[in-house]
Amino acid sequence: MSEAPRKIWLPEASLQVAFSRQLADIRGRYLQQALFRAVETVGAQKIDDELRRLVRPEWLTLLAGHGLRGELLFAVPCLLEHDGGLLGYYRLLLGFSQKEFYNGKYGLSAFKSMEENCACSPIHRAKLEPLASVLTACAGTLLEGMAVNSLSGSLLDDLCLLTLGPQLRGRKNVNIGQESIKLVFEALKNIVGKSVVQSSGRCIEIKNAARRKGLIEFASDPDITIQVEMTPGKYRKVIAIEIKGGTDFSNIHNRLGEAEKSHQKARAAGYTECWTVVNVDGLDAETAKQESPSTDRFYRIADIQSGKGAEYGDFRSRVISLLGIRG
Repeated sequence: MSEAPRKIWLPEASLQVAFSRQLADIRGRYLQQALFRAVETVGAQKIDDELRRLVRPEWLTLLAGHGLRGELLFAVPCLLEHDGGLLGYYRLLLGFSQKEFYNGKYGLSAFKSMEENCACSPIHRAKLEPLASVLTACAGTLLEGMAVNSLSGSLLDDLCLLTLGPQLRGRKNVNIGQESIKLVFEALKNIVGKSVVQSSGRCIEIKNAARRKGLIEFASDPDITIQVEMTPGKYRKVIAIEIKGGTDFSNIHNRLGEAEKSHQKARAAGYTECWTVVNVDGLDAETAKQESPSTDRFYRIADIQSGKGAEYGDFRSRVISLLGIRG
């Protein structure tokens, strides 16, 4: 018997819609539009003086031969001082993600606020000369490695966009992760609702049936922790919850591997239960257990969000039992 043909479909292009809106804003703040605007304000004469001082003549001649001004590729202090956000332009042009560029390895972490705030503080201003020199040297290697015939302003813009794409996707994934953590946190708040003494955006304090204090808190690794006070100031570490909000099933093995690392730390810190919450359907329990053997229970965000069904019921009953609160 022949198998019925599978339905062909695609989800909405909502991610790309979001990127298109962000790109319009980024072009005005960090890309060539922002650079051209700064050039008009600062003036070509001042920029040319600094280009001649900082950039090798043959590099400027090569650009000029293609009708390009030097600042399209080479950073100069006067432009960075006028608009600190232009550091983002040169970073993207040279192919560095924010994480790599500002991780401290290159001594550039102090300049992250300059890019993000589009402003050059007095502290930044004092270091603009060495910053521009480093960017210029790196840009020179880029220029020498490019095919001369393809050199154009649009190519330089394309190089920025090639770096920007993964940055936008990474930022989107972070936002998805944060929203997923908030969703689980709110579900926990609803479960313990009648036992809550006080709560904030990051911590829920409860009083259990034995009149002991319990804490449900946002953490960085794992994402959510649950503890119960045994004696004043001494807590029993009850549950560590790691939440993986990504919806891409093909990447689930990497995310489970990350959860395993987090849970290994949680075990070492004394947590008795380790749970992993994922945002994909069709996860095989056996495979998941192989990827993260430290995980005691796997749950889906959709089940927790629904507030009903067997999986949610299991999640709820275990929270109630381990915290020692009344259902």
